[in-house]
Amino acid sequence: MAERIDLIAENREDAGKGASRRLRRSGKIPAIIYGAGEPARTIAFNRNSLLRQMENKSFFSSVLTVQVDGKNQAAIVKDLQRHPAWSTVLHVDLQRIVADEKIRINVPLNFLNEATAVGVKLGGGTVSHMQTEVEVSCLPKDLPEHLAVDVEDLDLDQMLYLSDIKLPDGVELTDLTAEQPRNDPIVAVHILRIAEEPEEVEGEELEGEELEAAEGEEAAAEEGAAPAEGESGDKAEPGDKGRKGDKGDKGDKGRKGRKG
Repeated sequence: MAERIDLIAENREDAGKGASRRLRRSGKIPAIIYGAGEPARTIAFNRNSLLRQMENKSFFSSVLTVQVDGKNQAAIVKDLQRHPAWSTVLHVDLQRIVADEKIRINVPLNFLNEATAVGVKLGGGTVSHMQTEVEVSCLPKDLPEHLAVDVEDLDLDQMLYLSDIKLPDGVELTDLTAEQPRNDPIVAVHILRIAEEPEEVEGEELEGEELEAAEGEEAAAEEGAAPAEGESGDKAEPGDKGRKGDKGDKGDKGRKGRKG
């Protein structure tokens, strides 16, 4: 049976966002308790005291004894609102329970023998959890703290489903008893496949080499090319006309004809 956890709350009259902000600034967390045929009641908890109780892993799947104005009421957590950025608890919704009425609540799954599972020990696989909690329906006295799931016989590429969970007497899984039952998988053993980095395509490598070669050829061509028209040095000066022929002077011409 789930653990009983005691909480002390104080009654509050103010409602609304402004009142809730004032409570939080004063170190308290606003809450509401409803159900069991009684009117809803706004209450508040000491923040530090509540956070200490929430450190208990059974907090969300246990019957809470909430004391308000000296009167004890059995309740369960139905909703917890947190700040989207800081995970700070902003508000708590509690549902009163009575001994002879069934409750619906999420209960954690406790997976056993993961390291010695057949698919892990012999096949080198890894246990993968598809679900870590399930919703049950039962009387408060039958509420389990958790549900055990033994995976020791699970081989590679095998799964266990909701219907494989061994339930205590008086406990039902709401997904299996619904009008449209759902027997979803809860755990599997498989080989982890790490995505490999894509290999470089040969054509892309050649393209890079060709690009470098083309750049080198272009640079060499630029060094040896004559300047384009319109730029400095485009046209030869009148005195340079003879030199551009790269022919020897008259004196050189005669020397070239000499033999010996």
